[in-house]
Amino acid sequence: MSARETIGALVLAAGKGTRMHSDKPKVLQELLGAPMLRYVYTALDPLFGEGIWTVIGHKAEMVEQAFAGEDRNFIHQTEQLGTGHALQTAWDELVESGLTHVLVINGDTPLLPQPRLINFLKESLTSNADIGFMTLTLPHPGLFGRVVRHLGDVAAIIEAKDYDEGLHGPEPREINAGIYLLNIASVTPLLKRLSNENKSGEYYITDLIGFAVEQQMTVTGVDCGNDPHLLGINNPAELVRSESLLRANLVMEWLDQGVTIHAPEYVRLGPRVTLEPGAVLHGPCEIYGKTHVSRGAEIYSNTWIKDSNLAEGCVIHPFSHLDGATVGKDCSAGPYARLRPGAVMEQGAKVGNFVEMKKSVLGVGSKANHFTYLGDTEVGTGVNIGAGTITCNYDGVNKHKTTIEDYAFIGSNTSLVAPVCVGKNSLVGAGSVITKDIPENSVAVARSRQKNLPKKC
Repeated sequence: MSARETIGALVLAAGKGTRMHSDKPKVLQELLGAPMLRYVYTALDPLFGEGIWTVIGHKAEMVEQAFAGEDRNFIHQTEQLGTGHALQTAWDELVESGLTHVLVINGDTPLLPQPRLINFLKESLTSNADIGFMTLTLPHPGLFGRVVRHLGDVAAIIEAKDYDEGLHGPEPREINAGIYLLNIASVTPLLKRLSNENKSGEYYITDLIGFAVEQQMTVTGVDCGNDPHLLGINNPAELVRSESLLRANLVMEWLDQGVTIHAPEYVRLGPRVTLEPGAVLHGPCEIYGKTHVSRGAEIYSNTWIKDSNLAEGCVIHPFSHLDGATVGKDCSAGPYARLRPGAVMEQGAKVGNFVEMKKSVLGVGSKANHFTYLGDTEVGTGVNIGAGTITCNYDGVNKHKTTIEDYAFIGSNTSLVAPVCVGKNSLVGAGSVITKDIPENSVAVARSRQKNLPKKC
């Protein structure tokens, strides 16, 4: 593109998505743990930066909340009267921004390949198109708008429900992919002509093509073959189909970058997950959010991980669940470990089967090998926590902190009633209920004295 051309992007994301049968707005339907609108932004952000606007309408507050803190440009469409009406709603703001062209894309197209988008922009600009749009040729066009050509040139786009073979001729298999590049100056006068006199009673962007042809403007339909990545999502079946394509693509990308993925067909990776070459995954497993897995870390099967950081050499054993956790170098977690938000394992720490951590730190080389709950707890270096230990952090109103200092030994079946501190090098006898601080180098036993009584016959 030349220096005199300023291109922005407009994402249409106001629709309800009735066919999804969900209370969430259509663009918040998730693929691999992320809303489909997230994928659209991922493709557009590197190309347009701050020059992206999004039209929202149905449950707009949910869409804004989903992207809170990202400084997105949202435009509210109070009535959802079709794609043409959405474009009209945003148009003044686009004109005032000084754009020469705007890319218009539906927010339900999460698999949009960025290279394909770049080629489309170049081809449309090279042909000096007043309107450029992507097309696909499908064996079963379904409900997509049909592209009508005359002697190879685009004549119109007609919505499937409005197509009449007696009036328009044999129904074509070339369809509109719903991605347009509009010349602002050329399209401005055409927008006023949009009408809702059709079977849906909506204003269609596609009518602009016919208007432009009438005005002898340049309309370019860029043929993209039958690329399934350009198809929008309208129902649960299409959502799952697109998610399967996305999953396979992401797994292959990480394999190509040096990550070992055993049983790759059973591994699900979110779009913001990052993996270092040399990381090892065993399917089935699911990794989502902003999780980072370092070189040499190994994740075994039947694990679920989200928004967590896994350091070099750590091992996550089967059936473990990590959410917002930090696992340090050479740590071991599981099997059946649960690390909740704020759980931090420092270098060489170990949690074993049926151990749960929440908002707690397990210090360097410390161990909680089985059946333990650590909530709002700070554990020092070299601590051993016996089976059945729990920190009683909640009094029914407030949460309280437990501190276990370096090299303490907590006997099995101990309850630590917070707020409480176990001093350095101290030992707590098995079966104790600790309600007071324990000084350093002490032995604490808090249990009833055993009585042996004769058995009655």
